[in-house]
Amino acid sequence: MTRLIPPMDELLRIQSLRTVFPGDAGPFAAVDGVDLTLERGRTLGIVGESGSGKSVLSLSIMRLVPPPGRIAGGSIHFAGQDLLTLPEPAVRALRGRRIAMIFQEPMTSLNPAHTVGAQIVEAIAAHERGVPARTLRARAVAALDRVRIPDPDRRFDDYPHQLSGGQRQRVMIAMALACKPDLLIADEPTTALDVTVQAEILALLRSLQAETGMALMLISHDLGLVAGMADTVAVMYAGQVIEHAPAAALFADAQHPYTLGLIASAPQAAAPRGRLLAIEGTVPTPADMPAGCRFEPRCALAEPACRAAPPGLRPFGPDHQAACRRAPVEALVEALVA
Repeated sequence: MTRLIPPMDELLRIQSLRTVFPGDAGPFAAVDGVDLTLERGRTLGIVGESGSGKSVLSLSIMRLVPPPGRIAGGSIHFAGQDLLTLPEPAVRALRGRRIAMIFQEPMTSLNPAHTVGAQIVEAIAAHERGVPARTLRARAVAALDRVRIPDPDRRFDDYPHQLSGGQRQRVMIAMALACKPDLLIADEPTTALDVTVQAEILALLRSLQAETGMALMLISHDLGLVAGMADTVAVMYAGQVIEHAPAAALFADAQHPYTLGLIASAPQAAAPRGRLLAIEGTVPTPADMPAGCRFEPRCALAEPACRAAPPGLRPFGPDHQAACRRAPVEALVEALVA
C-alpha cells in the first residue's frame, strides 16, 4: 500500500492519472495525465464539454470505471492512501462512507422497486453493521429531513416515481451524506432541473458543506453554476486539464482560448444584439487526436508550433496554469470572436 504524508488540509491528490478504454484503433485515454488537488472543506469545479473526460475522472476516483475501461497509470491519494493500490474490499469500505458521489440522473440512479427510505437505510447498513432496524429508520428519516424533504417520516415509504425531480435529487444527496463523508463528488447535480430547483439544490449543498466541513468536487458544463460554487476550477478538454486556477482568477483572466470560448458562449456573455457565441467544431475523437495541442483544430489563434507537440501547463499567476503557447494574449476574446 502506497502512503504519503499530505499537507495538513490536503484531502485528495491526483497525479498523472490515465484511464483508458479499448477502441478500433487501439486503447484511448479518456483521462490522460490529469493532476489535481483538493483541500478539506473546499470546492473544486470541473468544467468542459460532453466528452471531455469529467465523468470518467469522477468514476476513476471512485474506482467504478466500467469494464473494459481501466486505470492504466498514475495515482489517486486520499487522506494519504493511494486508492489505486488498495484491494477492492478496502475500497468498498471507503466508498460511500468517506467518499460519496451524487450521480447525474436520480431517476435512473435510484432503484424504482424500493422505497427511498429503504435505499438510504441500505447505504447506512452497508458501512455500519449491527445497527437496530428502528435506529436505521430514524437515521434515514433524519437524513431526509436534513435535505429538507417535507414530511420525511411519510416520504420514507415513498417510491422514487412518487417524488418530483428535485425531491429525488435531494434523496440522492441524503443517501450520499448519510455516513458523513469527507469528500462528496457531485456529477452534474442539477441536470434536468428547472432554474428554481437548481438554486435550491446548490444552496443545500453549500449549507451542508458549511455544516460538515466536507470537500466537494463539482462536475458541470454550466460555468455559471461553477462560478458561484467553486474555490478553484479545472477546465478539461479531450481528457486533459488545459487550465487550472482559483475561480475568481479564471473567470476574470482566463488564459486558454478554450476557456475563453466557454465563457463567451455562456448566455450571460451574449453579444448586445443577443447572439450567443459558439466554439466551432467538436471535441476530437480518440482515433483522430491531434499530435500537438488537442484544441488546435478548433482554435482561432493556432499557429504551426501548436501542431508540433503538446504545450503542457504553464504558470500565469499565483496557482494559475494554462496549456497554451499563445497565452498571455491581449484582447484574446476579441480575436477569438472576430
